[in-house]
This record gives sequence, C-alpha cells and structure tokens, in this order.
Amino acid sequence: LTMSILDSTALDSTALDSTALDSKVPEGAIADKWENHKFSMKLVNPNNKRRFDIIVVGTGLAGASAAATLGELGYQVKAFTFHDSPRRAHSIAAQGGINAAKNYTNDGDSVHRLFYDTVKGGDYRSREANVHRLAEVSVNIIDQATAQGVPFARDYGGLLDNRSFGGAQVSRTFYARGQTGQQLLIGAYSALMRQVAAGTVELHTRSELLDVVKKDGRACGIVTRDLLSGEVTPHSAHAVVLATGGYSNVYFLSTNAMMCNVTAAWRAHKQGAYFANPCYTQIHPTCIPASDDFQSKLTLMSESLRNDGRIWVPSASDDARPTADIPEDDRDYYLERKYPAFGNLVPRDVASRNAKTVCDEGHGVGPLRNGVYLDFAAAIARNGHDTISEKYGNLFDMYQRITGENPYEQPMRIYPAIHYTMGGLWVDYHLMTTVPGLYSIGEANFSDHGANRLGASALMQGLADGYFVLPYTIGDDLAGQLGNTVVPTDDPVFTAAVAGIEDETRRWLSINGTRSVDHFHRELGRIVWDRIGMARNRAGLESAVSEISDLRTEFHGDVRVLGSADTLNQSLEKAGRVADFFELAELMARDALEREESCGGHFREEHQTPEGEAQRDDDNFAHVAAWEWNGEGAPQTRHREELTFETVALSQRSYK
Repeated sequence: LTMSILDSTALDSTALDSTALDSKVPEGAIADKWENHKFSMKLVNPNNKRRFDIIVVGTGLAGASAAATLGELGYQVKAFTFHDSPRRAHSIAAQGGINAAKNYTNDGDSVHRLFYDTVKGGDYRSREANVHRLAEVSVNIIDQATAQGVPFARDYGGLLDNRSFGGAQVSRTFYARGQTGQQLLIGAYSALMRQVAAGTVELHTRSELLDVVKKDGRACGIVTRDLLSGEVTPHSAHAVVLATGGYSNVYFLSTNAMMCNVTAAWRAHKQGAYFANPCYTQIHPTCIPASDDFQSKLTLMSESLRNDGRIWVPSASDDARPTADIPEDDRDYYLERKYPAFGNLVPRDVASRNAKTVCDEGHGVGPLRNGVYLDFAAAIARNGHDTISEKYGNLFDMYQRITGENPYEQPMRIYPAIHYTMGGLWVDYHLMTTVPGLYSIGEANFSDHGANRLGASALMQGLADGYFVLPYTIGDDLAGQLGNTVVPTDDPVFTAAVAGIEDETRRWLSINGTRSVDHFHRELGRIVWDRIGMARNRAGLESAVSEISDLRTEFHGDVRVLGSADTLNQSLEKAGRVADFFELAELMARDALEREESCGGHFREEHQTPEGEAQRDDDNFAHVAAWEWNGEGAPQTRHREELTFETVALSQRSYK
C-alpha cells in the first residue's frame, strides 16, 4: 500500500509532531487498483453481517444509498435524518444531471476520459486513485437507477439520452428533465424504505447529531437531539457513517437549503477527525442574483442551461437599454470570446470568476447591476419553443415565478453563488476518517473533486460512495471486530457526551442577549463572502481571521435564544449550528492564508497568470491540507497528504 505522509505545521510558531497517515491506496496500475483491491479486502460472511450495528447519519443520496445497501447485505442499520422524511434531503435540489462514462453518444467518452476530466477540472488537487474508482463505478450507477425506475430522459429511439456539462467536450450527463436529484433520491428512498419494511434499517426522523462518541480511540456511537421533544439520546454501533453534506451555509446566502449545516462533520472533527481543504468552496455561475439585502437564500438555475443558453453582457459599461434594443455588435459573449474550445461550458470556477470580472468592470445587468445575461433566443430560433420547453420547462417556470420575467421572451439574469464545498473530513481510500470506525461519504468528505467540482459529479460521487464503495470497504474493518459487542449506552463515554450536550443547551438558553442567531449568521456570511469568496488576498484573509474572532466573541455574549429545551426550538437548533460555522469560518480563512497559490475555486489574487487565470504552485502545494483540532483556543495543526500524479501529468489548465 502506498503511504501518504502528512507533514505538520501549526499556524503559530509551535509546530506539532508530524503524523504518517495510511491512505490505503493499493499498488498497481490505476485501472486495476479497485478491482484487485476488492479481492484483497477482508469479508464478513452473510451470517455474521447481522451481528454488526452500523449508524448512518444523513439520508440524502449518499446516506440513503449506503443505508439501503448495507441493510440489503444484512447489517443492522440505524439511519438518522433531521428531516421529517428522507425525501426532504437537499439532494433533491440537484437539477441538471449525473455523469457516467457510458459513451452512449459514441463521441469519444471512456472511463479514462471521465477520470482525466475530473482530475483536470479539480485543478490537479485530488487523489488520482479515488477519482479513477469514481469513474469506474459511474457506469453501474446508471444501471442501478434505471432498474429502480428513475425516469431518465430518452432519445427518439428510446435509449437513455445525454447532454453536456461544463469542463467536458463529450456528452456524458444523464438527466431527468430538471429534476435529476429528486428522481434519483426517490429511487434511493424506495430502496431505503424497502429495508425499513424488512427490519434491517431502523429510521430515526427529526433527529440531529450533536456529538460523535469514542471509546479507546474508536468511534462507538453518536448523541442526538430529538427536534420535536428536545430529548437527548445516545446510540451505539460498531461503526458510524456520516453522510451529512457540505458547509455552503457558512456564507449565509447560498443555494443550499437553509437547514444544511456543518455540525455533524465539525463535531466529528472536534473528536479527532481531520478536516481537509476547508478553503475549497465552489461558486456556481448559474444562480438568480440577489434582489436585496434581506434574502435568506439564493436559487440555483441548472448548469444544463449552459448547453443552449449563451452568456453575454453589454459591451459598453452601464448600458441600461432593454436587451431587445442591444444589437449583436454591442454584446460581449465573453466566455465564447475567451475560451473558444469550450465556450459557455467552461468549468464552474472559470465561468464564475469571469462573471465577477465583467460585473466589477461595470458591465453588470439588472436593477442592482449584479448579473449577466443567459440568452436562449438563438436556441429557440434554431430548435423551436417546444423543444426548449421539453428540456428546461420546469426551470423556466421556476425562474419566471421568482423574477416575474419570461425567459422565453427575454434573457435570464444570472450571477455566481456558493453552491458546493469540496473540502470536508479527510478520508482514506476506504472512506474512513482519522478516527477508526468513523466514515464520511458524499459531500461530507474531501476525496474526489480537488479544488473544483465539475457539474453533474456530486450525484455521481454520493451514489458511488453509498451503493458501490462503502459496502465493500466497511467490511474490511468490521471483519476485525467480529465477536465484539457494541459499547452499552450507559457507559461513561456516553454519559459524559450526553451531559456535555445538555450543558451546551443550558448555556445557549441562559445568555439572554439582544440579537437573534440569524443576525450573527448574516454578519458572519458577509465577512466570509467578502474575504473568502470568489477572490481572496492576504490582507482580506488576515482581516477575516480578526473579524470572525471578534464577531464570534460577540455572538457568545449577546445572542438571544428564546424558548426552552424540551420542545421544538429552531432558535436553539440554529445557535449550535452557527457556533460551529464560526469555528469553521476561521479555519477556512487560515487554510486559504496558508495556501499561497490559486487553484480551482481557491483564487488568490496574488497568484494569477497574466491572462487572469489561476496559477498553481505545484512545487509547494500539490498536497491535501488536513487540519487537526487541538482543543478550544489552541491553534489547529496543518497536516499534508502529498498528492502524486502517476497517470495525469500536471499542467496549467486551459479551456481555450
């Protein structure tokens, strides 16, 4: 097995000892690693699987598919969601599609090309072996989903249809109109509920994880709070799987559902799970611009719209003419001009930075001059109104309901917004964190997308981890636990964890300050967006560390949490989540400060090419930064997993 050595440096003058982490990446040719490794891993025979208890936290695509598959295999599974139904997971918001290297369009796609595009799209900051495995199992996902009845779009001959997404020159994205995430989640949900009915999965709704519990260094369970009754309860298992999504809501305004948070991952981090690459956040270029300062979230418009929509701004700054009055010669189709090979289908980080640039230069459109146009006039003239409606009708309807503007008759207005986070808990090739027995899958981990995720790859990773990777790798660890019983929930480690949560609850309710949780969350979001958003620089990041620290102190002294602990209390829920966001935000700033390069979604203004593109420093930063929690008030330790590129040669990304 290849060893990934993590060097350690703290952000103050005190450096802690380095630690060698085993990423468990197998030897051999990259195309053979996963298949050969599946044979070399230990197995748990069918009769013994029922002796193991596994906790799965989160029931989106990654969590629902993992719980369903583990239950089908015979494990005893407890699945937890803070929603009233697994179908409310944020996975439903994914609109455009899911990538898979099926090559149904016969346009040159392959497993290797999907692997290459993903590594390149992530700006060469991902682990090659994980990405190749993802590309390999992508083909199985489509077969699995189709067998479940997911209504993928089909061509005239009845075969599954494909369309293009950013960062690729082939059509490999399978889609269900503009509802792909929802339809895939219904498929995973049906598989999950089948196991609930069979008795292999025990479903806990309206339950939020507030701590991960360890005994003798190994994860042995979790502590949850019932969001309706307020009851705090311990749960024990042989292994814990976190499938709790990303942390985009640290920015307050994002395309994520408002309940999305970092608490599960962050509480695991504080129990010893390293947090990797927190500064890698993705800005989606195709969102509806904010209309005022009091919005609570932003709305995503699918990247699939860039297949037929052309992005442009008026060539003259502050041109307020209606779009119908602006002739072609007075329009700047800036992506087509700058990147002729990919045009409007450049990766998200490239499209987002260019939109920011033209708006900063005074070419923004709309009432607040905070958008660019996405124009379908040419596509409608070429293909007809009905064809465009068949492809994007629900997206057009949603846009019109929100803005009052008809995109069939005038261009959409779009602007980048926070959408996804590539950072997350560090995991090895088996998807295990640095805490034995604790796994992280889907967006909650860092593993597959490097510094920028390609469109339609989030659904691919979530289902790959849940259906086809974790069910293999978790057995390798559990085989060594055969004969061990779960830690009883009256053990002192659980008693102490429950007491800690109850003390935290009493503290929030006793502050009795003057400002709401939302007030502090919004102010934090402004700092993070301004300082750790699409463009970053040393002065801004240093200021962010100071500003976040000051605001956090004010938050803990002046937040007002109304209500009580023994009933539904959304203010209390938010207080804990925002407290975790404060700590995460400070780490994001420190991580961005340490990474003296630009790569993918991490754009340091000091490090760019003469053409304004991201300029990497492969000599010093071709590594994963994995941070270790050292206790309240202590600086975290920055570990390094060196990335090796044996198959894809490091080069400057070009989409021209």
